[in-house]
Amino acid sequence: MTVPTNTRITYDAIGIREDLSNIIYNISPMDTPFVNGCGRGSCDNTLFEWQTDSLADAATNFQLEGDDYASTAATETRRLTNYTQISATQVQSSGTAEAVDFAGRKSTQAYQLAKRAKELKRDMEFMLLMGTAKEAGAAGTARNTAAYSTWIGTKSTSTSPVIAASTGAGLANAGATGDYPDGTTSAGTGGADTAISLAMINTCVGRIWDLGGTPDTILCKSDVKQTISSSGVGGGVVATPYKDAGANNGPVTAVNAVDVLVTDFGTFKIIPDRFLPDGNCDVIDFDLWSIDYLRPFRTETLAKTGDSVKQLLIAEYGLRAKNGSGSGQVKSAI
Repeated sequence: MTVPTNTRITYDAIGIREDLSNIIYNISPMDTPFVNGCGRGSCDNTLFEWQTDSLADAATNFQLEGDDYASTAATETRRLTNYTQISATQVQSSGTAEAVDFAGRKSTQAYQLAKRAKELKRDMEFMLLMGTAKEAGAAGTARNTAAYSTWIGTKSTSTSPVIAASTGAGLANAGATGDYPDGTTSAGTGGADTAISLAMINTCVGRIWDLGGTPDTILCKSDVKQTISSSGVGGGVVATPYKDAGANNGPVTAVNAVDVLVTDFGTFKIIPDRFLPDGNCDVIDFDLWSIDYLRPFRTETLAKTGDSVKQLLIAEYGLRAKNGSGSGQVKSAI
């Protein structure tokens, strides 16, 4: 049909009010399982230290009656260190930007500051799960804390809980002196982690148990989570897809997921982590990890140098691996 002459239509109209919602939609993920799972500690210096120890290997011990015993040689503790690193972000808004009326927020400065705080926490999750070795820093060079992967494993491939998924063999992770990991050796990461299997995870869990560890959490990427959930009885998981017909002809629910894995050496929560490096699957005892803060998160208002508001969100922190042998990792490649 033809629109009658002089009919007023919206295409040519002037003065129509805009319809802009007061809700800002953001689906960016905010879950940070590693940061949330670690304990929270404090430190008093950019270099913080701790000690670990272990018992001698079990051996035969039968002695002569009336013998005059010689003293058993003492073994010293291991003294470990890590550095704090600074993470920060700055938000600056002009006086005019604070005065105008934005949809969905009363203050653009406050909105941006809240958004950057979430981004900073995601940065922490990403960095602490990497394989970056510690760096003392210098003038013009930032300090950085040794990340998770640099603390786990052993100097021997035959006992290491760092498992190469492609072969099932252990990967040595010796420290600077050829001893156990001490945060000084960068740990490489692999590519696509689809090669990681439930069998490799079981191997890692067994190695940690042999060393005396009792982890209870597995962090993995989405495809490894699906691998565990779909392994079935043949893969070592008694997981049969379940279908609930629903009561009174209600909705039908089908369940095919494994969120808790019971192994020969413990029960594990399976938690997907979006920020885990590709190629890694981490088996963790969170009781053995903490994030130590030299300066907890704070917002500082910076000196006013013009018609704007400047604020700095900053934190200084480092990762403490109380004993790296109590956790492990499956790597699809290095």
